[in-house]
Amino acid sequence: MTFNELAHRFFAIAWHEEAHPISRSKRFLRHTDADAARFCESISFDRRLWRHDILGSIAHATMLTKIGILTKKEQQAIVSGLDDIGQDIAKGKFRWRLELEDVHMNIEAELTRRVPAGAKLHTGRSRNDQVALDTRMWLRDEIFRLAREIAWLQRALLRLGQKYAEVLVPGYTHLQRAQPVYFAHHLLAYVEMLERDRDRLKDCFHRVNICPLGSGALAGSTLRSTVPWWRACSDLWTPAANRGLPRIPWTPSATAISRSNSAARRHCCPSIFRGCRRM
Repeated sequence: MTFNELAHRFFAIAWHEEAHPISRSKRFLRHTDADAARFCESISFDRRLWRHDILGSIAHATMLTKIGILTKKEQQAIVSGLDDIGQDIAKGKFRWRLELEDVHMNIEAELTRRVPAGAKLHTGRSRNDQVALDTRMWLRDEIFRLAREIAWLQRALLRLGQKYAEVLVPGYTHLQRAQPVYFAHHLLAYVEMLERDRDRLKDCFHRVNICPLGSGALAGSTLRSTVPWWRACSDLWTPAANRGLPRIPWTPSATAISRSNSAARRHCCPSIFRGCRRM
């Protein structure tokens, strides 16, 4: 390839990257095919992670300031820009762009458009650890929500049992009537089942609550970056000895939560729910 051809390719790539700031844009001279973009996008469902993505970016900006990559003024501008973006999203004013694929690229591109220093924010991190961080934070919130709802159901079952403490119902085994039992005891069995479901969620929480900050694409970064921030936020996360490899995968944790939810659904009798709603 001649010098002129190399120069032409360089300027074509530079123009394309500026016009279409998408992932891997340096690899291609033309815009992504519409069908391919629709196949690759995740913004239609991962936009729900926007709060967690903004919090993670603020945390990362704080770390970059601690090690001198960002000035204090740049950090303040980035945090302010992220806060403004968050308010726009909450109000429904933010325009999600399909060609930017996911929540991380959408927020980062808009931040860089509003705050030039936002271009530095990706230093020392990857979308891999962004995905891991956002998903783990979202799963933590979902675990808390599910645990609260299970506790609400347990209290409702207890109130229902107290209301009908003297009522007897037939107990069944092998699809046949066996012994008369108190209706309250029948309800308490569900309370205990649901308590085991809550215990499973607590176990899932410990699996999820591992901080991936500083993991980068896979196994950390050459920057002297993440140790100070990791120590600063260690009170909010379960300590992890390795800085990268074990903390990036989040799928096993999500699968464990799905299994726990499936078990809990088996213990949710529609007829009991109707009774609890009337309590």
